[in-house]
Amino acid sequence: MERAILDGVDILSLSLGGGSVPFYRDTIAIGAFAAMEKGILVSCSAGNGGPAKATLANVAPWIMTVGAGTLDRDFPAFATLGNGKKFSGVSLYSGKGMGEKLVGLVYNNKGGNISSNLCLAGSLDPTIVRGKVVLCDRGISARAEKGVVVRDAGGVGMILANTAAMGEELVADSHLLPAVAVGRKVGDIIRKYAGTDKNPTAVLRFGGTVVNVKPSPVVAAFSSRGPNMVTPQILKPDVIGPGVNILAAWSEAVGPTGLQLDTRRTKFNIMSGTSMSCPHISGLAALLKAAHPDWSPSAIRSALMTTAYTLDNTNSPLRDAVDNSFSNPWAHGSGHVNPRKALSPGLVYDITPEEYIMFLCSLDYTIEHVQTIVKRSNITCSRKFTDPSQLNYPSFSVLFGKSRVARYSRELTNVGAARSIYQVMVEAPKNVVVTVKPSSLVFRNVGDKQRYTVTFVSKKGVNQLDRNAFGSISWKNAQHLVKSPVAFSWTHI
Repeated sequence: MERAILDGVDILSLSLGGGSVPFYRDTIAIGAFAAMEKGILVSCSAGNGGPAKATLANVAPWIMTVGAGTLDRDFPAFATLGNGKKFSGVSLYSGKGMGEKLVGLVYNNKGGNISSNLCLAGSLDPTIVRGKVVLCDRGISARAEKGVVVRDAGGVGMILANTAAMGEELVADSHLLPAVAVGRKVGDIIRKYAGTDKNPTAVLRFGGTVVNVKPSPVVAAFSSRGPNMVTPQILKPDVIGPGVNILAAWSEAVGPTGLQLDTRRTKFNIMSGTSMSCPHISGLAALLKAAHPDWSPSAIRSALMTTAYTLDNTNSPLRDAVDNSFSNPWAHGSGHVNPRKALSPGLVYDITPEEYIMFLCSLDYTIEHVQTIVKRSNITCSRKFTDPSQLNYPSFSVLFGKSRVARYSRELTNVGAARSIYQVMVEAPKNVVVTVKPSSLVFRNVGDKQRYTVTFVSKKGVNQLDRNAFGSISWKNAQHLVKSPVAFSWTHI
């Protein structure tokens, strides 16, 4: 990171990161602070710890934290069972296939042998598997590795079925034998069929590439989720971008599965992870920097966040691949990035390095801890926010503790047109009253700044089950919608 800063880069893209640690022990956060001070935007992966909550990495507010969603492109594959039922899944298998003839289907769960259910190395009996399709549970070992275990035991195909942990998320792999990945619900149907039919059979077929898939985007199940455990007052992730089944450059040192015995060589591969979504957002940040060279890293991030969308291509709220339920800002942040709208966001939430220092000082860090991050010997913390939530962030994370009232101030900078007027729009859960003053903002000139204050009041008698809720605050005129997600958490009920 230091070398990149010295080289004079505009954007740093880091598809890596550790766990949740204080910023003074987070080497990426420390390096990113130095980059931010030099006007460099740092974009980082949120992590692949989903769907569990509180799994985020790279949550420093001076970092762009990126989650993952799906594309409207897919690689369909199909499993047809002997009872005539046909189920769809995904696969990148590109070999000869297994023909049209139904063959025996095996799910090796006799005697509760979990390792054979998972198709772990050495767990399959060739006398049972030979010439058949094997149903394998996803988990423990690599997906493509399971196919090798099946192939080596004499199997002619594999159905890779999700368990509850992966839900309905489908990841396509370049398998070494005919293989179809299916979601948990379909997996459960096939498991039941394999366990109850006297002569279970199956055949696998492959559909190439299809586009205009609906619904999309969908939040990836693996994408790490909030809440932010380092500073709960900052809502993370910031946005999601394309991160599932992405066409990516690939080293010819290994085959597309990454397995040693894969002798195939290719310059490109299909990859999934927040390591794929992060570079998409880094590229968009570079696009914005080229269009607006004078914008700060926080202005660029603000533009990407406040113009992101939260409706998919069926005009439904974004869904979560885990169980197809509606997603929320702990999973998708402000939403899925929209490059065209981000180029002209109208208003931005700008943050100076000094304000980030005031934020750090509000965390009750020692002066030494702050100096570890900021690298200045003259830090005093004489100025600090009363609460970390007061940072001029483009989203809100409201924590109701013993007090039922939270009041935050924000400042918007006009990067649109002169003589612009914006009206506020509020979406709030039923148990919170939100008041914004003033309710309209008038900008006479480009570059003008206007402040507003939001007061959040929790109603009495919040249900124990309703410890979290979500809403939004938007500023709107005929040309622009500047939208901020709001997450609410009740820490004392």
